[in-house]
Amino acid sequence: MVSLTALWLPIVLSAVLVFIASSIIHMLLTYHRSNYGKLPNEDVLLAAMRDAKLPPGNFGFPWCASPKEMGSTEMTEKYKQGPVGFMTVMPSGAPAMGKFLAMWFVFCLVIGVFAAYLAGRTLGAGTDYLTVFRVTGTVAFLGYAVGQVTNSIWMGVLWSSTLKHVFDGLVYALLTAGVFGWLWPS
Repeated sequence: MVSLTALWLPIVLSAVLVFIASSIIHMLLTYHRSNYGKLPNEDVLLAAMRDAKLPPGNFGFPWCASPKEMGSTEMTEKYKQGPVGFMTVMPSGAPAMGKFLAMWFVFCLVIGVFAAYLAGRTLGAGTDYLTVFRVTGTVAFLGYAVGQVTNSIWMGVLWSSTLKHVFDGLVYALLTAGVFGWLWPS
């Protein structure tokens, strides 16, 4: 068994490398630019949402309060007419990138802590690189990538967007695994 305190360096370094890699992926590479498109008649729709005083939050439309209501003739007709979807509304103003980046870095640290915890409980000091790589990489992949799939299953996110995020998660997991394998206590 290896304690979490003995793994503080790979936890922090893997978070830093994932943070840098994600910055490169999102700022320099172009494959995520197609994840979102412009709304048709954007000005009209934005004006309507402003007039409705739409607060920040998550919304589903058309809205029904219960599964029983979902099967009603009225709701069935609303679904047929469309549109049907989910929408997240954020507070007005420029996105708080500093806050988002800080939360992302903390999330990267959390993934590192879970990878360290599981590996530290199942592997001993001196475990070979590849074994450490496999265990920590699997945990990191689960944390960074697999949860993205539920967005396509339940929220209608395009599979192409989800698969790009899963690929990113694989890159982040490989970086995490490499750092843990390299810095694993002997």
